[in-house]
Amino acid sequence: MDNTAPYKATLEASLAELQDRLKHIERDLDEPHDPDSSERAVQMEDDESLEGQAQLITREIASTKRALDRIAKDEYGYCVQCGEAISDGRLDARPEAALCISCASKG
Repeated sequence: MDNTAPYKATLEASLAELQDRLKHIERDLDEPHDPDSSERAVQMEDDESLEGQAQLITREIASTKRALDRIAKDEYGYCVQCGEAISDGRLDARPEAALCISCASKG
């Protein structure tokens, strides 16, 4: 792909934002629970939600890092499964996309 600079900038900004969100979630999870049992129960439910969010963000971070790695290796914009070019429209919508729409729809 010839012009990866805009995608790289978008991915780097996204990575920084995701890492910041993850840091905030981890900080929230590290806070001690309230000694009041009813409040503690609510906080534990909140922790479950935060842990789920942290898992999703961790996966997004990994995907974004892999896309930046493909840029560094000059492999960005090509499907990692079939090798065909990924459409600009797909990359505009999902800069971290590793699969072309055809391969992504298969499975």
